[in-house]
Amino acid sequence: MSVTISATQVKELRDKTGAGVMDCRHALVDAAGDLGKAEEILRVKGIKSAEKKAGRVASEGLVEAYLHMGSKLGVMIELNCETDFVAKTDEFKALARELAMQLAAYKARYISREEISQEELDNARQIFKEQYAKEGKPANVLDKILEGRMEKYFEEVCLMDQGYIRDDSKKIRDLIKETVAKTGENIQVKRFARFSVGEN
Repeated sequence: MSVTISATQVKELRDKTGAGVMDCRHALVDAAGDLGKAEEILRVKGIKSAEKKAGRVASEGLVEAYLHMGSKLGVMIELNCETDFVAKTDEFKALARELAMQLAAYKARYISREEISQEELDNARQIFKEQYAKEGKPANVLDKILEGRMEKYFEEVCLMDQGYIRDDSKKIRDLIKETVAKTGENIQVKRFARFSVGEN
């Protein structure tokens, strides 16, 4: 049985997701007209297409600055995309703003875990290992516990691994992928700096 999809439904889904007209129509057909299901179909499709775009050159973009109340804490972030057109869109600017606020709220030291030196990883692992040994954790489960603790360490120090401040069920990498799906371009955090009065 074919499902009739109205232009109003397509517009509503477009307004919510930023996806193209035909993508919205196909998603609504696949979801038998259910707006919630169609939104999820587009989200999954967007994440898959975002992963394909990850290798493309992103040399345009903007620098966003965020100053916390009282001017005791500030963040600057360079966010890159592929074209100047996308850099000027509301979605891209909003993402840059959210990332700057994320960096103000949580003290990420790296963009991703790939930036961490092997020496620092080894040191962190050794510290956790000694800590758990002192706590008397059994040797047969120590590796499993260490693996979990290292994941938590990445969430603490790497922006991409952090839970989003407005919805901690979502990682920052997922937030970026959602904007990639909306804009159709590769988006990358190039660099950032966090300044706090009195901190070294």
